[in-house]
Amino acid sequence: MFRITKQFAFSASHVLGGLSPDHPCSRLHGHNYVVEVELQAETLDSRGFVRDYRELSPLKHLIDDEFDHRHLNDVFGHDHATAENLAKFFYDWAKDRWPEVSAVRVSETPKTWAEYRP
Repeated sequence: MFRITKQFAFSASHVLGGLSPDHPCSRLHGHNYVVEVELQAETLDSRGFVRDYRELSPLKHLIDDEFDHRHLNDVFGHDHATAENLAKFFYDWAKDRWPEVSAVRVSETPKTWAEYRP
């Protein structure tokens, strides 16, 4: 199996609901997010690719236009804009466009990752 990944980055704020008032994530805060999209295929195409990285630019445009320097509660219309929910959102969006998508990881900090892999 061949696997490739590409990373995208954005900065955004959020407030997480359902947490105790003394939890730091219940207050307005922001992150420098990293989104990593993984694609896999058993065989390579005629060019030797799982998929050309340049074909993933629509995801960069979505992130730049709809997520970068936004308040994620407003983007999603709820207060559960967790890394887990972001990973699922980006997975579904990417999988609809590229059948080779196998997982999406989202990082809020250099030491934390959430992954959606069906």
